[in-house]
Amino acid sequence: MAFRVFDSRTDIQNLIIQPDIRARFLQMEPGEENVPHSHDLGAEIFLILDGQAEFVIEGHSEVLGPGQLCFADRDEIHVVRCVGDSTMTMYLSVTPHIDPTHTWWDENGAKLPPRYGGSTTSERAAMDAETPPPPITDLATAHAAAADAAAQAALSAAETQRAGISDLEQALAKGDQAAAEAAVDDMWAALYGSFSANRDLAAAWNALAPRVGRR
Repeated sequence: MAFRVFDSRTDIQNLIIQPDIRARFLQMEPGEENVPHSHDLGAEIFLILDGQAEFVIEGHSEVLGPGQLCFADRDEIHVVRCVGDSTMTMYLSVTPHIDPTHTWWDENGAKLPPRYGGSTTSERAAMDAETPPPPITDLATAHAAAADAAAQAALSAAETQRAGISDLEQALAKGDQAAAEAAVDDMWAALYGSFSANRDLAAAWNALAPRVGRR
């Protein structure tokens, strides 16, 4: 990703969109309120930059002002409302960013069917205007390949973890710190490959799901 500097006075938009994180600046006007929702996978951080906002997270309400931050964990239903008499500006980030990024609920507390791509609609439209999107079949094929790669990397990592734990236990029993460190390093190398493959799978899924699933 190219080095960029973002400014909350002008860049009221998504700033970063990748499987690890979606981050943006957001503004709301007095009285404006979003729809209560949660995230199946994502944990969300909110940092108020200007103005005031009332957050209700899992039924607990707090009013935050500039410099204050709050956090909604995965599966925690939350809503935000701009309070006071001035525009509220916040920074927010959701990690990870994997569709469906938002989970919606009906008035009876039942989870509604997933909707895909809502948080990145404008960015996809801009990209499609510049370069026609690939056929759905190509995206599906890429997703299947990424899923196979992630599965193989997970199996390999699991085998390495079992072997690494055995090596680690033997090293600890002998008091061999260097061997213990080497065992952990080998375990991490396999985990790194598995985590990277899962990131690639998330990217392939994020490319496919919004093109096919309900919005």
